[in-house]
Amino acid sequence: MTYLIDGHNLIGKIPWLDLSAMDDEIELIQALQVFARKRRKQIEVYFDRASPGFSGKKTYGNVVAFFVTRGHSADDAILARLRSLGKSAANSIVVSSDRTVQVNARENRAKIVSSEVFAGELKKAIQARDGEGLSNDPAMDGKDVDFWLDLFDGNSFNK
Repeated sequence: MTYLIDGHNLIGKIPWLDLSAMDDEIELIQALQVFARKRRKQIEVYFDRASPGFSGKKTYGNVVAFFVTRGHSADDAILARLRSLGKSAANSIVVSSDRTVQVNARENRAKIVSSEVFAGELKKAIQARDGEGLSNDPAMDGKDVDFWLDLFDGNSFNK
């Protein structure tokens, strides 16, 4: 399953992102990288209104970002992608709350997830990542921690 995401539509539904911020697209891409890694999914995200010189396709791990030139829309790019997939569009999930995008997705047999619902899934994936660390490592027990604390204690090097 590949996710086809209407980027600016999704940014508007994520509380910690702001459409007026200079780095809103990069922040979304970073969050999508976490989601793609955790869920083992491929993601294509489409942004319209690309600045001159910044349009085109850019790959960030399992996330491919399409920066659509001014005068065209992410909606049109998503529809073109669905059409190019033909029957295999049924293996895609379109993420958008835009009614026109949803209608086009349905017509091409793609699954639809609203940006609001996906924003919740994205938040869960990010929170799961934040919970990882040494404290959850079953190979590390209290004796190991004491050993390393003693080793790196300033007095240990003076003995």
